[in-house]
Amino acid sequence: MVGGAGYIGCHAAHALRRHGYGAILYDNLSRGHRFLAEGFELIVADIADRAQLSSALARVAAVMHFAADSQVGESVAHPRKYFSNNVEKGLALLNAAMDADVRKFIFSSTCAVYGIPAKVPITEDTPRQPVNPYGMSKLFFEDALEAYGRAYGLRSVSLRYFNAAGADEGGNLGEVHDPETHLIPSALKAITGENAFFQLFGDDYPTPDGTCIRDYIHVNDLAEAHVLALKRLDTINTAEQYNLGTGQGASVQEVIATVEEVTGAKVPRKIGPRRPGDPPELVADPSRAQAALGWKATRSLRDIVQTAWHWEQKVRQHSSIRSS
Repeated sequence: MVGGAGYIGCHAAHALRRHGYGAILYDNLSRGHRFLAEGFELIVADIADRAQLSSALARVAAVMHFAADSQVGESVAHPRKYFSNNVEKGLALLNAAMDADVRKFIFSSTCAVYGIPAKVPITEDTPRQPVNPYGMSKLFFEDALEAYGRAYGLRSVSLRYFNAAGADEGGNLGEVHDPETHLIPSALKAITGENAFFQLFGDDYPTPDGTCIRDYIHVNDLAEAHVLALKRLDTINTAEQYNLGTGQGASVQEVIATVEEVTGAKVPRKIGPRRPGDPPELVADPSRAQAALGWKATRSLRDIVQTAWHWEQKVRQHSSIRSS
């Protein structure tokens, strides 16, 4: 699991274990955290370390690739970083997997490959026309997986995440980002006083309340999809892509209202201009994943916020978590 000590990777590792699979976590800890990998073998190394990567790949039957930079705004400002990390290093991983005769690959993709869709909800047949370098980098890698499937017999599943959020219900796993850019933890930090206010980027979008609409999916629902995708690789001989979302959208204002309801506190906020590269509305049609993988999101927006709030309180009580 490359990037296995990160937010989504660590939840997927635990899901694999619950279903009887073993997992080796491979992470350079630039964004991941050692404590999130507790209980698993962790190899601390970069994808660019050919010797370490080859040694790890010799011991596995499949690769799950979570390692990537993923901030839309940053990708617009620093595209070189995104094409280097998400494309060049991704291809190094893919080529190393081929050299190690690993022919099963699961890729963390994104709804950003669709850009600004003509209509929602978004199906997998929607044209892929990303509007920011982050989405472009993910689209490139999806295309590479398809090409490697045709040429080398690679079996792959690309999982197009919508907005991952929340934390493990057990309270031992959650988001630890520095800086924190995701909506829900940012709002929670404004409530606790760690941040002075929540920055709302744009209230003039063509949506009912003027704020962006997104499909928020609980991280443990995402994690379960990876287990099902791994099983799916036993039955296919090509590259497949699936949307992972709930099929329901929520605006930034609606999410903030849910945060205030769960916490019983007001979110101090400031309204600023739109961020470049942010589409007004992204909502999944997850029916293909339901039909082919037997997967469906089961947790609500309220569940997401409640688990995130529980995690945020734990992080504040144990400040050493932030430096782990």
